[in-house]
Amino acid sequence: MSAETAIRPLGVEAVTRGRIRRTARRGAVVAVLAVLIAAVFATSLMVGRTFYPPADVVAVILGEQVPGASFTVGTLRLPRAVLAVAAGLCFGIGGVTFQTMLRNPLASPDIIGISSGASAAAAFAIVVLSLGRTGVSAVAITAGLAVALLIYALAFRGGVAGTRLILIGIGIAAMLDSLTSYVLSQAAEWDLQEAMRWLTGSLNGSTWTETVPVLLALAVLAPLLLSQARNLSAMQLGDDTASALGVRVERTRVIVIVAAVGLIAFATAAAGPIAFVAFLSGPIAARIVGPGGSLLVPSALVGALLVLVADLAGQYAFGTRFPVGVVTGVLGAPYLVYLIVRTNRAGGSL
Repeated sequence: MSAETAIRPLGVEAVTRGRIRRTARRGAVVAVLAVLIAAVFATSLMVGRTFYPPADVVAVILGEQVPGASFTVGTLRLPRAVLAVAAGLCFGIGGVTFQTMLRNPLASPDIIGISSGASAAAAFAIVVLSLGRTGVSAVAITAGLAVALLIYALAFRGGVAGTRLILIGIGIAAMLDSLTSYVLSQAAEWDLQEAMRWLTGSLNGSTWTETVPVLLALAVLAPLLLSQARNLSAMQLGDDTASALGVRVERTRVIVIVAAVGLIAFATAAAGPIAFVAFLSGPIAARIVGPGGSLLVPSALVGALLVLVADLAGQYAFGTRFPVGVVTGVLGAPYLVYLIVRTNRAGGSL
């Protein structure tokens, strides 16, 4: 047997072993994240001004009447916790979709203007149109989709370059943030309080009315994104390489943009633009999962865990209660500065 023949099986064996290790690591990370989410979810249902034991919580979830717990757990805590998980899943998977497609960690919806579009529209709906929660949600969803399409159209020049789309998105975000500030400056005191609560990103007062649309959006759009995971991974190699591998690049890009923006818009409409969850979920997932394979599922789980933990910390970890968006903002802002400094020192471009 020649040396070349002997080396070839060893190379194939090494590749196979590496693939098995990566798959096992990914499965372990996903399982651990799922267990952590379940643990924090259960904790958020049990703790508060009144502690309810697990038996009471399970009884309420099963539809039984438990004095005190049926209202506190079933009406106040359960919709809030479910919305935290659903919104976190949406932000996590939506954010990493943009970062993967554009091959840039800055390409998350809260950096490139999509969240700013939903926020400006929501502020206008609250302050000028005096709409209720359902109307504000509808306006925010529509605006998020419209701003995404506008950014895509402005960035399209025989294709979409990631840097061009990011820069256009940052410019659009600055304009929309200025519009939001102007609208808030004209608001009456009550409208200003309501608008600021929404713009900060908050799960306070969550009900099934806001939660159910987010769950429906997840049920429809998340499988659509997951079906494009392989094509999305191929697009990380560049449009030309992806096309050579048989990926219909523009068709895939339109599908994933519409699905990701839809998820972000529905989550933002329900809970407000919870800062930096879409931005942080992908990089955190990439660190713990390692190279190779799609990050969609791990990032979604990281997003859900971030929102759950931040909301629980905002309620009980400090002397006063903070909205979830304040806590995630404190976590995300330093990472954004770190990312920009690191990229600058490396001589790269954003």
